Amino acid sequence: MVDALIVIDALFLAVLALFTFAFVISSIWEKEKRAAIIGGVTFSILLGGEIGLFALRTVGFSQSVPGLLILLVGLVIPVAALLLLIRTAQNPRALQGTKGYIVGEVKRFDEREQVFARNRSLPPGSEQYRMFYSEHPQWEEHDAKRRKKGGPLGIPGTIDKPHEGPNVAALFASFSIPPYLGSSHIVQPKAHPHFHEERISLSPEEATSRVKGFALHLGADLVGIAEINPLWVYSRRGEIFWDNWNDWGTEIEMSHSWAVVFAMEMSRDMVWAAPHTTSAIESGVVYAKGAFIATEIASFISNLGYSATANHLRHYDVLLVPMAVDAGLGELGRFGYLITKECGPRVRLGCVTTDLPLIPDRPVDIGVEDFCRICKKCAHCCPSRSIPLDAPREVNGTLRWKLNAETCFDYWGRIGTDCCLCMRVCPWSHPRTLPHRLITELAVRNKVARRIFLPMDDLFYGKKPKPLSPPKWATYE
Repeated sequence: MVDALIVIDALFLAVLALFTFAFVISSIWEKEKRAAIIGGVTFSILLGGEIGLFALRTVGFSQSVPGLLILLVGLVIPVAALLLLIRTAQNPRALQGTKGYIVGEVKRFDEREQVFARNRSLPPGSEQYRMFYSEHPQWEEHDAKRRKKGGPLGIPGTIDKPHEGPNVAALFASFSIPPYLGSSHIVQPKAHPHFHEERISLSPEEATSRVKGFALHLGADLVGIAEINPLWVYSRRGEIFWDNWNDWGTEIEMSHSWAVVFAMEMSRDMVWAAPHTTSAIESGVVYAKGAFIATEIASFISNLGYSATANHLRHYDVLLVPMAVDAGLGELGRFGYLITKECGPRVRLGCVTTDLPLIPDRPVDIGVEDFCRICKKCAHCCPSRSIPLDAPREVNGTLRWKLNAETCFDYWGRIGTDCCLCMRVCPWSHPRTLPHRLITELAVRNKVARRIFLPMDDLFYGKKPKPLSPPKWATYE
C-alpha cells in the first residue's frame, strides 16, 4: 500500500515537473522573464519533491506515521488535479448564442451613432451634422472636442518617442488596402461573365464545406456559419468614405439569410507591445487580410450564382461580434471583444452575408462568461477606465458588459494608436504553445480550473503585465 502511494505521488510529480519544464521553455521563447523564473523555481521544487519521495522510501521513513501522513497528503493533490478533467455544468445561455442573452426589447443599432462614424462622417457645418446633433445633442460638445484631436487615432504614434518615424509610416501603409475594396461594386460583386449569371447546383452541405475551406485557404484562422438574426443588422448607414452622402442615414435592408463569419489571429509579438504603434500596425495588417478574404469569398459565392456582400473595415451591414457568437467562433468578453478558444481576443473579424443556402454552426460555451466575471484583469489594466468592473447588466435588451466607447475612443486620440492593451493582458491571449493549450482546455471544461488558473496568471505574468519589446524591425524609442 505504502509503495503504491509513493509510486502514485512520484508519477504525479513527474508529470507536473514535465509540464512545468515545458512551460519554462515556452516562457523563454515568449520572452516572459518573470514567468520563466517562477516556472524554473517551481520546477526545482517539484524535482526536489521527486527526489524526496525516493529518499523517503530508501530510509524507511515511509513506514512511520509522519511518513504515511506525507504520502496521504501528497495523494490528495493528484486526486484533486484529476477532478479538473471533469466537465462541469455548461452555461445554457452561451449554448443559445446571442438569443440566450436577450432579456428585453432590442433595437437595431444605428451606425450613425458609432464613435467612428461620428468622428469621421459628420463634417461640421454639413446638413448631416445638423440633422444628427439635433437628434443627439448630448454628444455634440464631446464629439467636437474629440474631433479636434484628429481622426480615430488622433495624431498617429503619439505614445512613441519620437512619434514620427518608420512605425507611423508602416501604420499608414497597413491600412492602405481596405479603402480600395470598399466601394459598392466590390463589396457586392457581380458574377464573372464566364458564368452567365447561372446558378451552380450545390447542396447546403457541399456549399458549406467549399465556402469554409476556401476561407481557410485564403488565410482565415477560424470560420463559422450563422443564420442572420435581423437584430444584428445595422438599422441605418452612418459611415461615408467616398462622398456617397446620399447613403448617409438610409435604412439598411438585409435580404440575405446566412453569414459566413471568419476570424484572423493577430501576431502575439506585435500585440504584446501594446499600446504602442506595433499593435496598430498589426490591426491594419489583419484588417487588410479581412478585406481581402471577405472580397474573395463574396466573389466566389457570386460566381456560384448567388448574392453576397463583403463586410470588412470599409463596409459593414452587420455587427460582427454577435454574428461571430452565433457562428460558434467564441463568446463575448468583459471588454466587448469576441474571445475564442484558439486565440483568445487576439483576433479581428470579417463576414460575408449571402442567400446561398448553408448549414449553420452551433454557438459554443467555452467558459468565458464565468471566467470574465471573476477575472476583471482587462478592467483593472484599462488606462481610460472604460471597461466595467461590475456584473453584466441589461443594455438595449441584452445582458452583457458595456464598454464606455467615448472614454476608450478619447484615449486612442491621446496616444495615437488603437491601444489593444485589454487584448494584450487578457489571460486568454497567450500564444498557442502546448502548455497554454492544455491550460485553455482545462479552463474551457472546468469552473474550478478557471479559479485556479486566474491567480496563477497573476503570479506568473503579473496583475498588470508590462509590454514586451516589439520585433526588431518595428522598434521605437
